[in-house]
Amino acid sequence: MGTAKGSGRLRLPSQCFFADRLWACLTICATLGGCTSLGPTTIVADRFDYSAAIADSWKQQTLLNIVKLRYMDLPVFVDVASVVSGYSLQTGVTLNGTVSTERAVQGNFLGAAVQGVYTDRPTITYTPTTGQNFVHGLMEPIDPKNIFFMLQSGYAADLLLGMAVESLNGVRNRSTAAGLMREADPEFLRAIALMREVQAAGAFTMRVEEDKVKGPTAVILLRHDGIPSDVLDKMTEIRRLLRMPPTPQRFTLVYSPVHGADDELTVNSRSMLQIMGAFSSYMDVPEEHLRDHSALPAVAQSNGEAPGPMLHIYSGRDRPGDAYVSVRYRGYWFWIEQGDLRTKRALNAVMLFFTLANTGSKEPLPLITIPAQ
Repeated sequence: MGTAKGSGRLRLPSQCFFADRLWACLTICATLGGCTSLGPTTIVADRFDYSAAIADSWKQQTLLNIVKLRYMDLPVFVDVASVVSGYSLQTGVTLNGTVSTERAVQGNFLGAAVQGVYTDRPTITYTPTTGQNFVHGLMEPIDPKNIFFMLQSGYAADLLLGMAVESLNGVRNRSTAAGLMREADPEFLRAIALMREVQAAGAFTMRVEEDKVKGPTAVILLRHDGIPSDVLDKMTEIRRLLRMPPTPQRFTLVYSPVHGADDELTVNSRSMLQIMGAFSSYMDVPEEHLRDHSALPAVAQSNGEAPGPMLHIYSGRDRPGDAYVSVRYRGYWFWIEQGDLRTKRALNAVMLFFTLANTGSKEPLPLITIPAQ
């Protein structure tokens, strides 16, 4: 009996043709599997993400410690010593198949599976500021030279000196020393306001000179040539307010809480603890905390009125919606407004002062071993 044609029976591919396709797929899978390097592609995103996160946490830590000082609480600082990111991307493809004879019931079979594993293992090292670093960084006065260098870089004289200086030539600033708030001498406030105007006119500069005995010495130069008469009048008033002689144009910066020689400008600079304590005096303390005496009260002027808000830290029960920086402490939120440029600049100056403060010898960082991925 012959075989009928056109019976509709499905014919499978030949064994050789199917085997060739199977080996081709296996070859492709071998090239797809394994580990993929992600390093270069993550730099752009990670560098800015980590930078923004560290900056935000630094601002929050600084503001929190300023708030805590108003409550006579101990400030605690933790530095981010290192950030090491480790990534791995493992891909795999599984392929299996069966090549049967032409008359086999099960026929030919080809199966595939694809999988991928992405791993992100950042290693972040935190270093608490304690011991010698804590003492040197927070309690030693800032070098007056560094304060006036910041004036040279463009910081307003009234803002910077109002924060970082306890007195100029013995004329006293507003103070929170010994847990008591004292208002500034009117001469001090007037002098630093005039210094900002003289600064804007470019009438005073600073340079560092080498002294064989004292070493590097900072010198303030008061210019007269080419300066408008109204600016010269303000410089004359500054001399009177700070009890400086009327004729010298060159003054040596000296750290001292009292008036010095005629050719010296004595600066009683503050430590970081003093600067943050002064900053905290411009904070809105909740009435609840004033009643239970858990926070220092606001300083009052001689006429019984509170001073104008040169800086301002707000407080409230609810978390602020659009704040430059905010922290929660003792059931309340404390924050700096996004549009308060003066207070934002002051906070940034405090953070910069931390880098200028003498922190002593650095403690050895822990050894970190990153396993190969």
